Amino acid sequence: MKVKLPLGKLRNDVLRDVVFPNLGVEDMRVVYGPREGFDSAVLEYDCDHYLVVATDPTLGVPGETFGFFSYHFAASDVAVFGARPRWLVVDILLPPGSERAFIEKAMRDLNAECRKYGSSIIGGHSGVYPTITEPTSTTTAMGLVKRNELRLPLAKPGDRIVVTGKVGLEFAVSAAYFREKELRKLLSFREIARLKRSFRFETVVPDALTAKPFVRGMHDATEGGLTALHEIADNSGVGFRVYAERLQLDPMVGKVLDFYGLDPCSVSSTGTLIAIVPPENVGSLIAEFNKNGIIAFELGEFTADKKRLLIENGEEKEFPTFKSDPYVELYGEGFTSP
Repeated sequence: MKVKLPLGKLRNDVLRDVVFPNLGVEDMRVVYGPREGFDSAVLEYDCDHYLVVATDPTLGVPGETFGFFSYHFAASDVAVFGARPRWLVVDILLPPGSERAFIEKAMRDLNAECRKYGSSIIGGHSGVYPTITEPTSTTTAMGLVKRNELRLPLAKPGDRIVVTGKVGLEFAVSAAYFREKELRKLLSFREIARLKRSFRFETVVPDALTAKPFVRGMHDATEGGLTALHEIADNSGVGFRVYAERLQLDPMVGKVLDFYGLDPCSVSSTGTLIAIVPPENVGSLIAEFNKNGIIAFELGEFTADKKRLLIENGEEKEFPTFKSDPYVELYGEGFTSP
């Protein structure tokens, strides 16, 4: 029987059964290798530091955002482990007919983000190939972190869940680009233009670097959005409680999600930082976020019991799980619009 894989990231059962058993030889310098819920690897570097390494593709994004995301998708995974992205290896593959102006803009934008965060591109590959149907890049980002400053996406009972205020933004921005005609039923031209410009908030690099001194661990809410809480709970042996009334959505994002009938807890939210925070640090962290112009709020807490609950209107429900992500279908045939 042939089993077809769903769109988007390989699901955890495939990772466990197919990917993780086939990882080559063991290496004692690998501190943390491939693991569900861990988006970076951690390697021994010297007696004081670890090397954090992450890789991510950029594809299916609007052309004007390509250079920005070629930096931030991978750099965000390094930053949530407590390391400042320092070195990048970038592979850019283009379809036939691509214009020089495209790669010129992509490299200018990529260079601008590198300079903003002190990163260097140290290698890679680029080319135009007939088997490539849309611009695609794969970036490997690396950074150093002091051993006692490594941040892992692990929680203890009583830790608070603090979230930066970009839940659902990734989907709303993508809808503004890929389904603009549909959104004109809902939003003005000015609002759609504002959503398009908001792609620059789809990064947790500044959020993670700001949060690092206050947190136990961090996670970027990418595909599946806040359902990443399940991965944290699985790896930590804890449960969690999320309070629906505390969830803060940008009003335009909320309107877009309502328009498509989507649950903000499970929609792709790249750029939304999930911070695992000891309770005594919550006030200081949110104050530091506010000082740096980052909206954040306390959404819930991790618990000693193993229940994963959404508290809504005083009623306890099971917190949603990741089944499919509308973002990866938004520009394809599988997405159903209202």
